[in-house]
Amino acid sequence: MAKNGSMEMAKILVVDDEPNIREVVGLYLRREGYIVVEAADGEEALELYWRHRPDLVVLDLILPKLGGLEVCRRIQSERRVPLIMLTARGEEEDRVLGLDAGADNYVVKPFRPRELVRRVAALLRLVDRDQTVLVDRRVLTFDELRIDPGVREVAVRDAPVTLMAREFDLLLYLASHAGETFTRDQLMEAVWPDAFAADSSTVTVHMRRLREKIETDPKQPRHLLTVWGEGYRFDAA
Repeated sequence: MAKNGSMEMAKILVVDDEPNIREVVGLYLRREGYIVVEAADGEEALELYWRHRPDLVVLDLILPKLGGLEVCRRIQSERRVPLIMLTARGEEEDRVLGLDAGADNYVVKPFRPRELVRRVAALLRLVDRDQTVLVDRRVLTFDELRIDPGVREVAVRDAPVTLMAREFDLLLYLASHAGETFTRDQLMEAVWPDAFAADSSTVTVHMRRLREKIETDPKQPRHLLTVWGEGYRFDAA
């Protein structure tokens, strides 16, 4: 779908209970050549998601009938889809909740439509890159943990583990540099190169989710270690 650095004819689901926001966002997205589907509440959002299978979702946090966080969780539990969360509240707790539910990015209201379109395009480019770039790296094995970059798969004690795209990228980056300590800002630059104004709490959220998925005891991790006052390190031992 890529053409001239953008996604041609990608389908975007825009979910917001405010008609004027849906209208403006839809107008700007259509100008860039995207196909836009609009929903006014959480239940309609899920119905249209199953029907249209969009390439990206722009989702309001506060929705009637079914909240944005629950919509996000249900969507991401079925298949991985790029998702930008809209929120009228910019507190870190709200951003973390959105990231935990499976959002890739967030935009705080009021926002500039052109900036939202730019984030949509950048996120689609990242997904396109993940799907088309050939990864020529060896399989990484650390006792019970196995990471296969070629097919982007992870297994713990031979059981497959489902990771979000950025979770996999973060794990692979740390494991490929086992023993090295990285600050949160360094990991943001390496794993989220087009994250715009996203703050480094994104790394903290993803590290917590990774530990819950690959560590036997997330509170006493064996591989994904916190180096207090510095950052994080992958321990191969």
